[in-house]
Amino acid sequence: MSAAARLAVKRFDIHADATVELLNVSENATYRVDDPVGGPKALRVHRLGYHTREEISSELSWMDALRLEAGVRTPSVVPALNGDRVVTLTDADTGEERYCVMFEFLPGIEPLEQDLESFEALGELTARMHRHAREWTRPKGFVRFHWNYDAAFGGEARWGRWQEGVGVSAAEREVLGRLDETLRLRLAAYGTGPERYGLVHADTRLANLLVADGSVSVIDFDDCGFSWYLYDLGTTVSFFEHRPQVPELVDSWLRGYRKLAQLSTEEEAEIWTFILFRRLLLVAWIGTHSAVEIARELGAGYTLDSCDLAESYLSRFA
Repeated sequence: MSAAARLAVKRFDIHADATVELLNVSENATYRVDDPVGGPKALRVHRLGYHTREEISSELSWMDALRLEAGVRTPSVVPALNGDRVVTLTDADTGEERYCVMFEFLPGIEPLEQDLESFEALGELTARMHRHAREWTRPKGFVRFHWNYDAAFGGEARWGRWQEGVGVSAAEREVLGRLDETLRLRLAAYGTGPERYGLVHADTRLANLLVADGSVSVIDFDDCGFSWYLYDLGTTVSFFEHRPQVPELVDSWLRGYRKLAQLSTEEEAEIWTFILFRRLLLVAWIGTHSAVEIARELGAGYTLDSCDLAESYLSRFA
């Protein structure tokens, strides 16, 4: 990916003395490009085979629309010298096409886990994104994948099978299996009507938020797609769903959300269904992303905490 990043930079109006520094690796690799003339940029080098060019272009279209039509601060795309917004390279090892996108580098810092004010701002921001998604006429050729039960836990689970997660032995498999079945039933009953299911960011965890001067910007729409709107709330507490401050953070998010949109009693009753849906999905993600630092750090401990969280949820909802 680093070799691809150095090649990709040459496709842009970037000074020859610019430096390229790896910031993080998750689904993709993100680099900071420090241009001594044009200022910093963010370069995303996509992993092979996760998205098509059309899917990436669709993501960028929604980001543009949110920024221009809904007042949501998202990073603008920096086009290549030939005008392309998605740069295509040929992977030296596999011969496959690898895609890269350059973005403006937004200011800000990641919110803290206990930052109630930022969670309230995020709730309001998410309501704004949901309202736009419901009203937006998507451009022709718009295509993104779904985050439904089958995509998460079905035969071709997108992030792998939770049953093969780190530290999942017979005891954990029994508890998480009961959770899986309860989630399946409750989500089926909840339904996918247009008031509950649509285009969402699908990864509004703290690492994808930037707080600056009291405002919150949203980055990394790489997982955006079609899911339940409440799934966005489930993603906000990714990796720390078991912490004692989570109920208070959820309340703050809801205060912000209600400034622009309302949730029915039935919808609010399923908030923890979506938190556990995300949690189980992350058990699978950790199991298939051993190259990612946070996955290695969390490991089997995350699975054990997931079982405790599952038992608590099942005592109320199973």
